[in-house]
Amino acid sequence: MDDDLDRAGLLGARIRHYRTTAGLTLDALGAVLGMSASRLSLIENARREPRVSELQAFADALGVGVTDLLRDEPPNDRAALELELRRAQAAPVYATTGLPTVRPGRSLGDDALRALVGLHRELERRASEAIATPEAARRGNTEQRARMRERDNHIAEIEAIAEECVRSVGHTSGALTHREVSRMAESMGFDLFFVDDLPRSARSVTDIANGRIYLPPSSIPGGHGLRSMALQAMAHRILGHRPPHSYADFLQQRLEINYFAACCLMPEAQAVAFLGQAKRAKDLAVEDFRDAFGVTHEAAALRMTNLMTRHFDMRVHFLRVGDDGAVYKAYENDGLALPVDVTGAVEGQVVCRRWGARRAGDRANRTTEFHQYTDTPTGTFWCSTQTGSTPEGGFSITFGVPFDDAKWFRGRETTHRETSRCPDEQCCRRPSRALEDRWAGSAWPSARLHAQILAPLPSGRFPGVDDGEVYAFLDRHAAS
Repeated sequence: MDDDLDRAGLLGARIRHYRTTAGLTLDALGAVLGMSASRLSLIENARREPRVSELQAFADALGVGVTDLLRDEPPNDRAALELELRRAQAAPVYATTGLPTVRPGRSLGDDALRALVGLHRELERRASEAIATPEAARRGNTEQRARMRERDNHIAEIEAIAEECVRSVGHTSGALTHREVSRMAESMGFDLFFVDDLPRSARSVTDIANGRIYLPPSSIPGGHGLRSMALQAMAHRILGHRPPHSYADFLQQRLEINYFAACCLMPEAQAVAFLGQAKRAKDLAVEDFRDAFGVTHEAAALRMTNLMTRHFDMRVHFLRVGDDGAVYKAYENDGLALPVDVTGAVEGQVVCRRWGARRAGDRANRTTEFHQYTDTPTGTFWCSTQTGSTPEGGFSITFGVPFDDAKWFRGRETTHRETSRCPDEQCCRRPSRALEDRWAGSAWPSARLHAQILAPLPSGRFPGVDDGEVYAFLDRHAAS
């Protein structure tokens, strides 16, 4: 939306509204102001703006205050539709059609105006869905990862906002409590509600009109899941998010709400103090950091990527890898050569079988972290890996550093060491010559088709969320 166009359009619409309400023609108002009717028409149609010094004269002639002329909301439904049409016709989506603009003058009937605005809304909706292609999603993730690498995965402005929010509820140390999260919501005018009929496509739903944040009942015990989801829902309001205008915008908003939640659950000052003490003792461990703040292993490892470079000048990497070896999330600024496709995207790529992210799954005892040194073409890296499982399958969480920084971490004395030559296919992607000679031509496996191959990429106003389900859900609960 063009702010200048919007401001001029609102002012022009309000002048026209008060002029017609007062029963004045353009000529009559122009005579009072000493202004031509043609210039007044340009002002009312947002093609000119009155000078600031003229606003008081306009207000006096129309019998209103200057503040009435400068209000943010349109004066009536017709004016709102006219403004929306002007904005839509000025947008890049419409410009690509090569079609002429339609002037929403008095000769354009209300029904025709509503039809045109409706067509523009549908055009914008379809354009937004078209943006959400697999290629665009991969490109968006890749660009976002590059931007975060440039800033060492640290967003100072969100850190400051979160610190103030946490301080406002009296939190000083330890894990952020369920009660403190609830008080944070209350300070924003929201109450937390736990329901068992959330739309399947939504993790939480915020009812802005009635001040409610709906969460699933499985989170009632007050663990990390509840606190994180509630904080993410609040983050949209705290960070001033609007409905995403592109898939890249959606990805950025998702990153920011996750970052905000992590900052609240593991506040920067407290987290840095904890990590600093552990570093001085040469006893850094993701599991200790996790337990100190009552979060998941993945959340703790990711939070360490936000803080270790910025505060301790330590380069790091992070991986979430499925039990099939595919990357779900990844970050690095330490030179580890992540597997990428031709677009530079890492999501869905398979990591080397010799990396700790996959070796950890070979152990019989998976209750503790697995430590390993890995020699790669870009250097030697130490890593700590924890495995876990979900209904969708197993996964591993890896946090690692270059060899020289392993000295600060528990598990540095490990004797587990592997050599990876990936992306050389002879490293782990090709069978040995003996196996190939024995089985080539004698094996016919039936491949498992991954569901995501057939699933369309999430689309809609909020990608992946069924608007109809959400609105029906809110309608059911609004009266309760």
